[in-house]
Amino acid sequence: MRSFWRTLDRETLRDIALVCVADALVGASFGAIAVSGGLDAWVPVAMSLLVFAGGAQFAAIGVVLSGGGAVAAVVTGLVLNARLLPFGFAVSDVLAGRGRLLGAHLIMDEAVAFTLRHSDRRRRRATFWTCGVALFVVWNVAVVLGAFAGEIIGDTGALGLDAAFPAVLLALVLPALRDRSTRNAALLGAAVALATTPLLPAGVPVLLALAGLVLYVPGLRRREVAR
Repeated sequence: MRSFWRTLDRETLRDIALVCVADALVGASFGAIAVSGGLDAWVPVAMSLLVFAGGAQFAAIGVVLSGGGAVAAVVTGLVLNARLLPFGFAVSDVLAGRGRLLGAHLIMDEAVAFTLRHSDRRRRRATFWTCGVALFVVWNVAVVLGAFAGEIIGDTGALGLDAAFPAVLLALVLPALRDRSTRNAALLGAAVALATTPLLPAGVPVLLALAGLVLYVPGLRRREVAR
């Protein structure tokens, strides 16, 4: 077990800690928004334990609080979470063996992003599980605290807690954009998402942003051949 943790470098641990801080703020915001909007405290808590997907949870709660039905909320969450399917293939090597179902539950943007930084399987596995477990614990604790504080906070949007999460993610992504093929793919995906957001339902533009992969995959293949 000790050798397992030694495979993690300080930079990765620092970045995981930063994301945990951001997730704590957003998780508290989610719990507070749900409860201040009129839902019982157990609703956001149960969603966080069973769904564990911040974007999908916010989208589903938004649908419900705006008057939408349960079916619409579930479909919205499923559309947003559809991006996790290719993520699962990308980290399939770290999910092999015992704990596969738990690992599948922990697949999220941050854990996958940190895992893909590494090529060594042992380091990938340590990174994925450390990030996944840490975020699961932090997120759920924060949601519980936010749910209980929902009635006290009042207007949660005025605090600007939602901005912390994307800001930290942007800071983590910036180093990867030094690679030309990655940068071009990200720009294309962002352009597609921005162009289609006013025209399509929530969640669909995010899926269409995967079109940026048409620029990334050829570059990835060239690097593999160069090796």
